[in-house]
Amino acid sequence: MKQLLKKIFRIFGLEITRYRPQIKERELATLSPPGGSKGNVLISYILEPFFLKPGEPLPHSHTNYWESLQIAKTFLELGYSVDVIDYRNKTFIPKKDYSFFIDVRHNLERLSPLLNRDCLKIMHIDLCHMLFNNAAEANRLLALQQRKGVTLKPRRFEMPNLGIEYADYVTVLGNEFTIDTFRYANKPIYRIPISNPLLYPWPEAKDFETSRRNYIWFGSGGLVRKGLDLVLDAFSEMPDYHLFVCGPIKQEEDFEKAYHKELYETPNIYAIGWVDVSSIEFIEIANRCVGVVFPSAAEGGGGSVITCMHTGLIPIVSYESSVDVDEMFGAILKDCSIDTIQNTVQKISGFPAEKLKQMAHKAWEFARANHTQERFAEEFKKIILKILRE
Repeated sequence: MKQLLKKIFRIFGLEITRYRPQIKERELATLSPPGGSKGNVLISYILEPFFLKPGEPLPHSHTNYWESLQIAKTFLELGYSVDVIDYRNKTFIPKKDYSFFIDVRHNLERLSPLLNRDCLKIMHIDLCHMLFNNAAEANRLLALQQRKGVTLKPRRFEMPNLGIEYADYVTVLGNEFTIDTFRYANKPIYRIPISNPLLYPWPEAKDFETSRRNYIWFGSGGLVRKGLDLVLDAFSEMPDYHLFVCGPIKQEEDFEKAYHKELYETPNIYAIGWVDVSSIEFIEIANRCVGVVFPSAAEGGGGSVITCMHTGLIPIVSYESSVDVDEMFGAILKDCSIDTIQNTVQKISGFPAEKLKQMAHKAWEFARANHTQERFAEEFKKIILKILRE
């Protein structure tokens, strides 16, 4: 990743207003291709990668850091000058004509009336529609309230944006689930496989006999929306099965309080907390487990599951996790009830060790074949070239 940044700086003559540790909404990154420019492109996405200090590594806590950089790199390779603003920028006003405008949230709606009429507008979607997302989280919180007798705060509520209704074209990181939440707009939708920041070797020494009853829940914020409460309830009733919880537990104090017993007083559950995916600790946890359990209520690409599959873990996921899972290497939960989670975990764990190894290897191969930075770059460029031809 450091090499990628250096390459962009060296080959494409990256010019940035100044370096800052905190991105301000008025800041702009300007990149110029070698030779003459055939036009301008405006990108409204993650600005932080373009303001890294020399030698500072690209963050790999989320795929969007690299993907934002790669989108800019693609247009530079096609001969366009590129301006990048942060997607949270609410004040930027375009002062030139743009051939393309790419946005991930609210700037498409805000800036569309200000852009030249022939600008091609692309909504780049990295989550399901926010109306679906908000309703899904609310339903999970309500179910938890009725089950546990406690009301927790919503963590992933967001104002729905109308970007897709202003867009000419749409790119989506997720699968058919995510796409279906946007079909109402009747826009051309192109799927790009979500990337993964790291590639892991196949764990040759892994013992599938000893790991068959060990699982991981791995996710980011919005613990209820991502199903951690359901997984904790399921495993707390299965003392012979072990669960490693890897996520920002400390950042959601009300959840941590409500599930203190399950997280810290249940012998078969291990509250690890946030784990760096490049760390030895993460690899060691993955190698001790046979699968990942992730019954999310709404996702835009299931990046955490993809990361786990890259380590050779068998996915047990909800349909709404937005990950393509075949029964040859995993399971899609028929529903996200505690009983279904328990039954599916027990079924997978009951397979012979050799079958578990075969499933894990197929999951690893699938992730390697479909979810890499190379695949993302290749597919995104194909889509842009197709749009240009049209």
